[in-house]
Amino acid sequence: MMIVDLIDGDDFRDRLVALGIRIPEGACPETCARMARLKHVEVGVPGLVELVHELMAHSDVMLPSVRQAIESFLLPDLAKGEEPPVEEA
Repeated sequence: MMIVDLIDGDDFRDRLVALGIRIPEGACPETCARMARLKHVEVGVPGLVELVHELMAHSDVMLPSVRQAIESFLLPDLAKGEEPPVEEA
């Protein structure tokens, strides 16, 4: 019998926090995705695009709530190639 680690809400949150996004402990996947999107739109999050692609490549071991949050809140903006605003000096 093979044991597979599922990508759950805590894993999703931990990976976003590792990118520098401040997310409250125990936040649901939807809140995590919304906060990541907001930070990406405001200032950019290096590594977010790669993380989303990596996670979606493993959607077969992802909880449905995490997949739904990514598809609803992150993929639309990332698919459009929306770049964060550039600050002028």
